[in-house]
Amino acid sequence: MRLRSFPSWPRLVTSARILIATGVLWKVHALPQPRSLGLYLIIGIFFAYALAEAIQNRLQTGPLRLLALFGDTVFFLILAGFVSDVPWLSVLFLLHLFAEAILFFGPVEAFVVSTACLAFCLLETTARASGLGRIVFVGGGIACAASVARQRAQKTIADLESQLLEVRKAKEKALENERQRIASDFHDGPLQSFMSLQMRLDILRRLLERDFASGMEDLRQLQSLAQSQIGDLRAFLRSMRPADVDGANLMASARRTAENFQKESGIPVTFIGANKPVGLPLEASGEVLQMLREALHNVQKHAGATRVAVAVEKTDRGLEISIDDNGHGFAFAGAYSLEELELLRLGPASLKRRARSLNADLQLESRPGRGAGLKFRIPL
Repeated sequence: MRLRSFPSWPRLVTSARILIATGVLWKVHALPQPRSLGLYLIIGIFFAYALAEAIQNRLQTGPLRLLALFGDTVFFLILAGFVSDVPWLSVLFLLHLFAEAILFFGPVEAFVVSTACLAFCLLETTARASGLGRIVFVGGGIACAASVARQRAQKTIADLESQLLEVRKAKEKALENERQRIASDFHDGPLQSFMSLQMRLDILRRLLERDFASGMEDLRQLQSLAQSQIGDLRAFLRSMRPADVDGANLMASARRTAENFQKESGIPVTFIGANKPVGLPLEASGEVLQMLREALHNVQKHAGATRVAVAVEKTDRGLEISIDDNGHGFAFAGAYSLEELELLRLGPASLKRRARSLNADLQLESRPGRGAGLKFRIPL
């Protein structure tokens, strides 16, 4: 696997290659002993190649980068063999070679380069070659270890980037689901109420033209309807607010939600649940409270109930919550699971979406004329 590099590293390595090639050419020319024309030709070719790479900027990825590593290795071997009386040049270029292997390649390439350089130093019998061999051995080991560490770090970064992408997708999906839920609730709630109010106002206008006394009576009824719709709109706005989770104590927050519902709606609520930690994450606790608020809001708006019972219990199977009322019930009768409600397209859509997001089991029981019961279980 080829490792991605920080954007400035290729330019730094290219610049270092040019500087080293320039230094080698100058130092070889300044040596008192004359050098062969072939060595000058090799150094000149390497200098031209380094300069061309810097100008064209084409040898930074893919097979050409591997070819550049091979060329640098060959040049090091030539430099170590023909200019052995200037050992610091060989050491400098060796460091450049190891840095290139670490930054742009994996452990395999670093090992191959180290092995080739070490084999050359072992085959040479001079004292300088022996000293250089020790440097190659230690530096090659460090280069291989650093390359392995970099590869692991790169894999960790790739995994984190993948996880971050999944989190972003989940966030976007959650936002889209919430927008759909708000649009659906607004359509079924405040929008329908205002449409009804508009129709009643049109009827009232016509009635006032024919019978003023009857129109005034209808106006009083319309005023009561407007007050009721204001209450519904306030309840809808409260359901849009983030759920207030009391730390890790979900039971206390659920009890407070039930008490607030009783104060605002005037419907008596019986709450059953012990005040003890549940163990749900904060985000999941907020979703649970939002489901409870929506269920109570639906009771207030549609059920016509005079009594509600809320039970929250932590069991071995998970957190179980039930909301029962004595209202009208739904148009259908019987108990249905989440899968059955989805198949038959029955039940509140927003509550079904939230149950799916929590991986919760949901059961809706309808008793027409005698009320309804909603139960859901969240795994812990």
